[in-house]
Amino acid sequence: MTSLWLDHPPQIPTDPFTAEIRFDEVIVGAGITGLVAAVLFARQGHKVAVVEAARVGNGTTGHTTAKVTQLQGIQLSKVARAGYPAIVKAYAESNHIAFDWLMDYLDQSGVPVERRDAYTYSTTEQGAKRVDKEWSAARSVGLDVERLRSAPLPFATTAAVRLRNQAQIDPLDLLAALAAEFRSLGGVIFESTRVTGVRATEPAQVRTSRGTLNANRVIVATGMPILDRGLYFAKVMPTRSYAQAFEIDPAALPVGMFLSADQPTRSIRTSGGLLLTGGNGHGVGRHRSEQAQVDDLTAWTQLYWPGATLTNAWSAQDYTSPHHVPFVGWMPRGRGRIFLATGYDKWGMTNGVAAALTLVADVLGSQQPWQKTLHHRITTPVAFAAGIGANAATAWWYAKGYARAIATTIPSEAPAEGSGAIGRDKTALRAVSTVAGVTCSLSAVCPHLGAIVNWNDAEKSWDCPAHGSRFAADGTRLEGPASRDLRS
Repeated sequence: MTSLWLDHPPQIPTDPFTAEIRFDEVIVGAGITGLVAAVLFARQGHKVAVVEAARVGNGTTGHTTAKVTQLQGIQLSKVARAGYPAIVKAYAESNHIAFDWLMDYLDQSGVPVERRDAYTYSTTEQGAKRVDKEWSAARSVGLDVERLRSAPLPFATTAAVRLRNQAQIDPLDLLAALAAEFRSLGGVIFESTRVTGVRATEPAQVRTSRGTLNANRVIVATGMPILDRGLYFAKVMPTRSYAQAFEIDPAALPVGMFLSADQPTRSIRTSGGLLLTGGNGHGVGRHRSEQAQVDDLTAWTQLYWPGATLTNAWSAQDYTSPHHVPFVGWMPRGRGRIFLATGYDKWGMTNGVAAALTLVADVLGSQQPWQKTLHHRITTPVAFAAGIGANAATAWWYAKGYARAIATTIPSEAPAEGSGAIGRDKTALRAVSTVAGVTCSLSAVCPHLGAIVNWNDAEKSWDCPAHGSRFAADGTRLEGPASRDLRS
């Protein structure tokens, strides 16, 4: 499964790693938040390093559908349900400012942009009610949205909201431009450098797989924070969703960017002459067959665009807070030296930019009213109840994982190609898989907080249903809050 954006990415030069250097900021994660923040700090004359465990854009930014829009499905309605009017207004303003900043940056840097109208649509009467709520919420914060009877799609719809002149991009083109500007300002980017820990000393010490860096401040922009300070692994819900690209008759390409208000979610956009569809989100490690979700999305696309030929398929990991507003700012027990950004709820193209703007304002002491409002929001009973429900579900997955593993004996023969099995081998709980003819036997216990991992049959990975850590078939950490590989 290779992302369309990562299939033929632009060349992004990086720098040789040098340990023990002191920086003003060390930013962990080379996605949109990390690189926008890096550019903003570098413009202020700060000495900045960006540290990336894999490659620039290899995380969520490189697997997004890259719709840049202030109309985000039914997001404003969700924020309103879990919050209060001031929060809805501040969230909308954050996305408006981020959208304008990003459009200006794309224009100035020459990154190609396709301007498109954005639609939230429904296919059921219940979905039409959600569309109406989103229309009302969007109008209440000043978005110039239109209520339509239907959306211009090749299947029946019951309602739609349209916001004109939004945008779609190739996110790797954006990251390449940001990286180039950042390095031209004296910044450095260290790829293939995994951060394994941070000490909030003076200066802060950033421990990596290749040595230690020192910094006045550390910004953790890794999707889910890799540090357990603040227990954010228990405050956000990790989900995976799927995207695919298809060649179709050019005359059948839809004009616009679309997201359904109904479940399962359906995302639709174009890229050049390709059709991109997405959806079928679920909790990480919590679906009986991820491949079934992939196949379902393919079948749905080919039903409404007959003859569509699949060119790329990929998935993304996103994190949702109980109030559907990102967590951005100082990390607890960080002595004012460690910052984080997480919980974009699948809207990282604007929320990621807004997070970077907020982090820089926090350091420079130049917060805007919308940033102060989001910093000091109160957790409402609805958001509190959502958090309790999410953690209760996590506890259930702990119990289910151990009960199943203990009750199952690992067979002596290797699993079939492309499959994995969990079970007991004498007194140890093991995760055994066969991929590309290689059989690996690993500990089934996630090194983060000890849940039992599950096999992902679409991506051939071990996924933790508790807090979203993911590991390759050989145990190598892929993403999530775990900082170590699965033990062998």
